[in-house]
Amino acid sequence: MKKIIFPKPFKKGAKIAVISPAGAVDTTQLEKGIEMIKNRGFEPVLGQHLYTKFSNGYNYAGTEEERLKDINWALNDNEISAVWASRGGYGCQHLIQRLKLKNFTENPKWYIGYSDNTVIQSYLLNKGFASIHGQTIKTSSFGVTDESYDLIFDILKGKSPKYALKSHGFNKQGNIEGELVGGNLALIYALLGTKYSFDFRDKILFIEDIGENFYALDRMIMSLELAGVFNKIKGLIVGGMTNMGDEKENKSYEESFDEFAYKLISDRISKYKFPAVFGFPNGHIKDNRPLIIGGNVKLQVSTKVKIEF
Repeated sequence: MKKIIFPKPFKKGAKIAVISPAGAVDTTQLEKGIEMIKNRGFEPVLGQHLYTKFSNGYNYAGTEEERLKDINWALNDNEISAVWASRGGYGCQHLIQRLKLKNFTENPKWYIGYSDNTVIQSYLLNKGFASIHGQTIKTSSFGVTDESYDLIFDILKGKSPKYALKSHGFNKQGNIEGELVGGNLALIYALLGTKYSFDFRDKILFIEDIGENFYALDRMIMSLELAGVFNKIKGLIVGGMTNMGDEKENKSYEESFDEFAYKLISDRISKYKFPAVFGFPNGHIKDNRPLIIGGNVKLQVSTKVKIEF
């Protein structure tokens, strides 16, 4: 079993690179997040193409070459202690074939993000490095709690997260321990069958998503089943399922834990024996509490739920 490498805790004054590996952003969307980094006593260092825009069927934060230049700089610059994505969107798949980790392997650093950043986190974990599945810098339309950021900074300083949740009707009881993999379901699905996919064997899988029609959600879950993922994993954690179903329904972002989406997932995994947790506060939701991809997690599911790294 490959030993997972965790970056060293860092101190006040450390430099945090802020980059846009996928969708475009403007300055107003990042002002609060960048100021927050400063207020915590750290130095944000902005990628050259952080605010670049390139339209090619989607508004990317620059061409593939420009985005690749920024991420390779951030990962390999020895003065940088962490790399924080501005947002997700789409575009990280363009980069993974040409990522460079020469200096990174000698000086590992936390990569922080979620959504499309699941692609980068799968790549890093395949190379043996943990990352943080947590809130990006962008101020989203559904907001973000201060605690969501507080918990990320706790991890950066070397503190492991612990969570206690109320029970959910779809939960499947059991106690298990294992390495956490996963992130955004659409990207887990998109990487299936490639060399960049997560290794699911004896892992605990986390999934979350946003804006998918119910049939598309079922298709992705079916693909995981057909790929044998549910025969391999030891446990499942389901986070936010936001704005799911028919897009014409115009669901509020407050409906972050879509019960019908949960029912679809619950029905598909009913024949498997592993424990499962529904309603974990991570994903495209306001209360987006970080998880460590590659971290060893203890999962206890009974009348109450405990998740401890």
